[in-house]
Amino acid sequence: MSDHIDGPRQIGDPSVDLSDLFAFRNPENPGRMVLAANAFPSAGASAVFSNAAFYAIALRRASVAGQGDAAKFKTDGEEFRFSFRFDTLEPRTDGKPIQRGTCMLPGGQQLRFVVNDENGASTPDGAFRVFAGLRSDPFLLAWIVGERSLTRCPNLLQHDNVLSVVVECDTRRVLDPAKGSLFAAIVETPPVPKPPGLVTHDPARFDWIGRPEQTNLRLNNPGLAGADDVRDLWNQQTPFAIAEEFKPLFRKRLLDSLANHDMRDGRADWTPAGLAASAEVFLDDFLLFDVLKPITDSSFLEIEKSTLNGLPYKTGGGRTIDAHDFDILLTWLVNRDKGEFMQGGATSATKPASKTFPYLAPPNAQVQMVVTSVDLSAPPDQVWALIGTFGAMWHPLIAGITLTGTGIGQLRTIDTVDGKRIIERLDAIDAAQRFYRYTMISGVPAADYTGTLDVKPKGAGSSAEWRVQYWADGQPDIVVRTIISTLEKVGLDSLKKRFG
Repeated sequence: MSDHIDGPRQIGDPSVDLSDLFAFRNPENPGRMVLAANAFPSAGASAVFSNAAFYAIALRRASVAGQGDAAKFKTDGEEFRFSFRFDTLEPRTDGKPIQRGTCMLPGGQQLRFVVNDENGASTPDGAFRVFAGLRSDPFLLAWIVGERSLTRCPNLLQHDNVLSVVVECDTRRVLDPAKGSLFAAIVETPPVPKPPGLVTHDPARFDWIGRPEQTNLRLNNPGLAGADDVRDLWNQQTPFAIAEEFKPLFRKRLLDSLANHDMRDGRADWTPAGLAASAEVFLDDFLLFDVLKPITDSSFLEIEKSTLNGLPYKTGGGRTIDAHDFDILLTWLVNRDKGEFMQGGATSATKPASKTFPYLAPPNAQVQMVVTSVDLSAPPDQVWALIGTFGAMWHPLIAGITLTGTGIGQLRTIDTVDGKRIIERLDAIDAAQRFYRYTMISGVPAADYTGTLDVKPKGAGSSAEWRVQYWADGQPDIVVRTIISTLEKVGLDSLKKRFG
């Protein structure tokens, strides 16, 4: 999933897990460049930026140093760095804490901002504008890449959110394209310095991104069965300067992975020399864009592809928010643009980008719903006698239940057969109407989780319905939906065995 959860280490602290990097021109003012980066995959309403890490976007001027099978891009040493640092939360009287931050701009200027302020903050001269906050995840992932298969599917990140940082700057005043208009960009999350510990020290960085899918699709290609997971090692490398001692390892992995992708359609579209050249280009991992050329939804990778084809590039490359970059990349890897365009099973992300600042769409805040019902032969009172008690042990996935308290507000601690623990609170119950409502306290990665279980007459029998509304928090909506729908379906299906 682009760089979402790109290695075992990122599971430990999702707030510093970078997921995407974008570079494009302001749609309404091409003289201003926009850089955006996302972190915290599947962020929920309570997600905050880490105050123990910087979120830094860095640019270096680049040039084409070779073409065709000798394709190569070179970067110089001057760096334009936009480094976001976040404060701890501040309490407010309305109970909703706020977070502030500072963006350190090239040249040392500092710009203060408030997280989730749609207007962001600007420097007095208007050269810079920044934003940080919760937004809809713009990445479109509509493929399941298996060991031997490529399967189209609905967008796997539908309804998901991320934490975003956005920088907009005056291109000529800040980047001075007269010195060179081609740039290479990365984003990284290095730790905020602190005194060294007695037995350990912080890594140089928690995560970094250049082009999308370097880690999850190319370095960790599921088609390379049995290959070691090198993503954590890659994420510790220094952008623009991969350690020489590890280059042979990463080069071979990229070459093997690219060769595997090439054959996924049963046809070799890349020559051995072309594969080697492509591996070298991807080894120098940075997002390329030209600030003086048009950057469109279809220009992603055009600079790299033209250079590998021995041609001068024509567009600004970069990466827009609405680009179908996974499809563009997969088509290039599998058939080198010689076959059909590999369109996934969805044509758009959850929400399209805006043409105005901060460009990424507002977060998905709509409550999701999962409803399952079953018709039974038994009368309603008989069914309710089994399932209508808050602490009843009727569900086959429940190993044990512990109740705390009585009546409204009662807590039930559920231990599941697979070792999970879920805590829920009883909010309402009406035995005459045969229903109760509860709230999930912990155990499922969701917020605003409310469930209702009821039984109604239907013909000579009854109908039992289980309804849950929720907002995914910390896991993709598709994962949370699967957890809930499985609980509902397995539970209600078990009633058919009892009551017919």
